[in-house]
Amino acid sequence: MSILGAIEAGGTKFVCGIGTDDGKVLDRISFPTTTPEETIGRVFDYFDGKDIAALGVGSFGPIDPKKNSPTYGYVTSTPKPHWGHYNFLGALQERISVPIGFDTDVNVAALGEWTWGAAQGHDSCMYITVGTGIGAGMIVEGRLLHGLSHPEMGHILVRRHPDDTYEGKCPYHRDCLEGVAAGPAIEQRWGKKGFELGLDHPAWEMEADYLAQALMNSILMLSPEIIVMGGGVMKQEQMFPLIHTKVQHLLNGYVHHAAILERIDQYIVPPKLGDNAGLCGGLALARQTLLEQ
Repeated sequence: MSILGAIEAGGTKFVCGIGTDDGKVLDRISFPTTTPEETIGRVFDYFDGKDIAALGVGSFGPIDPKKNSPTYGYVTSTPKPHWGHYNFLGALQERISVPIGFDTDVNVAALGEWTWGAAQGHDSCMYITVGTGIGAGMIVEGRLLHGLSHPEMGHILVRRHPDDTYEGKCPYHRDCLEGVAAGPAIEQRWGKKGFELGLDHPAWEMEADYLAQALMNSILMLSPEIIVMGGGVMKQEQMFPLIHTKVQHLLNGYVHHAAILERIDQYIVPPKLGDNAGLCGGLALARQTLLEQ
């Protein structure tokens, strides 16, 4: 049984770990995302002497995931200070001499849930994370979805809630989905962090409205067999029933399938792997990369 490495590289923190090729996490560590030099230095310190066979990396983005591109493995136009146009994969390859798989953090989390989690046994799935930012990854017929680049579903446009006067926080699009529904938008709009708001606070109805619009669009465009929703905001358990009801209302019977009409609580679900979705996805990507050698 191979020992594999995984990195969940978030804009706020990095999580590094090792595990087995059946998805069991043996060890993990986390530390803040600071400058590339300092952060990657801590990555090297962690993996030094670990004797891994391959490494899977899920990175915050945008990134370049196209293997035939001259900037493959770069973090590209991120607003994260110091990380713009950074050769992330190249830096890792200079010190870690094993096969390395590289993709977005949400694509890798989708791979983890599809391999060992809530989406196991399905041909397709979407994983959406709602936290400091909003992003989504997609598995289609067992393959991670790429195109010109990678999905950026967190930046789709949504209709404004009739009671929402908040201008939006996205530095690129202002009131796109991430701009109105990510954690920092909730905090700036209401003056408190999400976990400080009561269960019956109007923030949650508004939040569910925006997220349900995004899921409606995704269901109509991509038709995933299951949708997994993770991230800090989705730890508010009252969100799932609100979203279920609003998705059904928005679709209004148009997608005539029992998964939506009768079993939506089994169709839009929390991650089975919990906070290990990204790390287990990294192990799955490492395993996949090793098998492709």
